[in-house]
Amino acid sequence: MARCEVCGGEYAKAMEIRLNGVSSTYDCFECAIHALAPTCEHCGCRVIGHGVEKQGKIFCCAHCALQGAAARPVRV
Repeated sequence: MARCEVCGGEYAKAMEIRLNGVSSTYDCFECAIHALAPTCEHCGCRVIGHGVEKQGKIFCCAHCALQGAAARPVRV
């Protein structure tokens, strides 16, 4: 069985994802997203889908892209 690189879970139907020539193994999409999806520059959520790119930065939506000049909030 393959071992997930994020949570360490072992799963017979794990998936291997290759990104920029590097292969990684995950037991579910949640772990793959946690490891691979970019983070919104404004709100900090994971960007799943196209998102919005502005001045070389990735945002989850148009609202965050417009607010992008503000500093990223501190998560408590």
